[in-house]
Amino acid sequence: MTHITYIAFDGTKFEVEAESGSTVMENAIRNAVPGVEAECGGACACATCHVYIDEEWMPVVGEPEAMEEDMLDFAFDVRPNSRLSCQIRVRDELDGLVVRVPERQG
Repeated sequence: MTHITYIAFDGTKFEVEAESGSTVMENAIRNAVPGVEAECGGACACATCHVYIDEEWMPVVGEPEAMEEDMLDFAFDVRPNSRLSCQIRVRDELDGLVVRVPERQG
């Protein structure tokens, strides 16, 4: 299992054990992380699962693909470390990943 820490906008931490192959979004929903709405269910058709990847994890997580970049245009307060959590597959290399949830979703 891969450990992911979600930090809600109010600073509350949610420590989650995630199964490889699932997405960061799926694990946020399963564990009731506030602020991750995921209205499209993970189809990369909205920006309601927007998160900020902690800077140290950016090289491991990687860059968004073109479709995700287009959807990020609809997100609130996009930053260089913004990603859609539905597009990040959990894998062993992400053990210890820290993501922060924005104040609101787009």
